[in-house]
Amino acid sequence: MTTATTIRHRKLGATGPEVFPIALGCMGMSGVYGPAEEPESLATIHAAIDAGVNLIDTGDFYGMGDNEMLLSKALRFFREQVLISVKFGAQRGPDGSWIGYDARPAAVKTALAYSLKRLGVSYIDIYRPARLDPNVPIEDTVGAIADMIKAGYVRHVGLSEVGPETIRRAAKIHPIVDLQIEYSLISRSAESKIFPALNELGISTTAYGVLSRGLLSGSRIAGSGDIRNRFPRFNAQNLAQNQNLVARIRQIASGKGITQSQLAIAWVLAKGESIIPVIGARTRTQLSESLAALDVRLTQDEIAALEAAIPQDAVAGTRYDEHQMSVLDSEK
Repeated sequence: MTTATTIRHRKLGATGPEVFPIALGCMGMSGVYGPAEEPESLATIHAAIDAGVNLIDTGDFYGMGDNEMLLSKALRFFREQVLISVKFGAQRGPDGSWIGYDARPAAVKTALAYSLKRLGVSYIDIYRPARLDPNVPIEDTVGAIADMIKAGYVRHVGLSEVGPETIRRAAKIHPIVDLQIEYSLISRSAESKIFPALNELGISTTAYGVLSRGLLSGSRIAGSGDIRNRFPRFNAQNLAQNQNLVARIRQIASGKGITQSQLAIAWVLAKGESIIPVIGARTRTQLSESLAALDVRLTQDEIAALEAAIPQDAVAGTRYDEHQMSVLDSEK
């Protein structure tokens, strides 16, 4: 089995640090997919670090700051071993509702101040707006992060869910190390225009949703508090069709002696050295299964066959609801 000392790291953009080829996303540890147990969450983060994972992703709006405070506990003695990526700008009401985005320069710096406090750190490695604020030029947002880099509070600039034009405009203000975007066997829209722009500019991809929020792993909705209740691909009609696609993935994976999750992660890993899957493992068992994907080798013929078996036009439902899709800069 591959070990942390034998795994070749990947470069995070032309100007960023080297990272383990799989990152850990912590959103699911703050109730998004139903209740999570803090002791197990902490143990999972520590197990990831022990395995060599050095890029950990969070957002200041995950659990209304709860996720950052969880990381503060987890990283108390491991700060220098990891790179912390933080998304900001999403605005939420007391009831957890989404009420917009704020990426004005003053808001950028205020959000950063609160994140530093909750995380208990003196700097954040990669800071990124969670979405494009339609009322604020991306130049102003990135310029504010650049100011914080000069002041020593941030190390690198990242982006999330933006399209080629926005990426190019942002890169003129400050080097961008990565774009965080959903990318999986059943979410491949970034391949047509976004990935070519990233390759041209020397920007990496940190791919979230590689298991399509558990759809590709066979995970079930946990209850009324599960965010997947709002996603079209999980409604009753679409889910039945999509599970047929998952069955195809399961069959191919079984033929290789691996799980469908491992196949889905291995596919993302095989799509390019500049792509780093962000795995939302909530337990050590899930983490161990995901990391085993590093041992899977796919030939170009296998990749082509897998993609042919899961054509994009066969996927039922969009990755977000109608409103979210309409405001995503990456989908324009």
